[in-house]
Amino acid sequence: MSENKKKLEVIAIANQKGGVGKTTTAINLATALAACGKKTLLLDLDPQGNASTGLGIDQEMRGITSYDVMLRMAGVKQAQLKTEIPNLNIVPAIVDLSAIDVELATQERREYILKDQLEVIENHYDFVIIDCPPSLGLLTVNSLTAANSVIVPLQCEFYALEGLAHLLHTIELVQGNLNEKLKISGIVLTMHDRRNRLSIDVEKDVREHLGDMVFKSVIPRNVRVSEAPSHGKPAIIYDFRCPGSRAYLDLAREFLKRFEERAIEQESELEAV
Repeated sequence: MSENKKKLEVIAIANQKGGVGKTTTAINLATALAACGKKTLLLDLDPQGNASTGLGIDQEMRGITSYDVMLRMAGVKQAQLKTEIPNLNIVPAIVDLSAIDVELATQERREYILKDQLEVIENHYDFVIIDCPPSLGLLTVNSLTAANSVIVPLQCEFYALEGLAHLLHTIELVQGNLNEKLKISGIVLTMHDRRNRLSIDVEKDVREHLGDMVFKSVIPRNVRVSEAPSHGKPAIIYDFRCPGSRAYLDLAREFLKRFEERAIEQESELEAV
């Protein structure tokens, strides 16, 4: 690698269960990283396209999309759009993505399409945040194969714990067969309500079983965070001072600290070799 070439960090935001705050986490983490001066790309791989809507990208603006990228009909450079947030671009999604498993069924190296596409932009961004669909199909497998790390949003409810076990198993399979360098960056607890005993119990159980894998930052239930997508804005732009926004800013700081510590560890390991 040349000295002037950036090391691109690709982060998949994944959970096969819907309604856990996955897209909200992807949007606000990407925005916070951009606000820290990091050149960031949000890649919307969810056929619902909620990350695109949440950043103010209307349907008529979505000419070239992640659907075209996955079919190798266009590259990421052609599909990316500028957002109103400095340092943050997005590759939008459309509903056609929902048929991608069928359309790619006979293609060779179909699990590596996204990895190959992202290699082209490696010198253009610091971070790529992938908003995965709420399933464990080919789009999520492509995301995990292309990613350096995974962040798992976990809603503070009982059934979320069952889904987490399935996702962790999938991550292990990808590590063993497609991407041995994939790491779990952390699990972020979302929709937490300190007035609700169940939220407190779930948080306690998750921290007891998974320890430091769980981010200290916890995302609370917050009306302003829920309102933000309807205005086409991330919560931390829509209402900077609300508890949800402050929690996402704390999460971004905690993530960057973990990322920097991991980078130092990797450099030390290389020097030891």
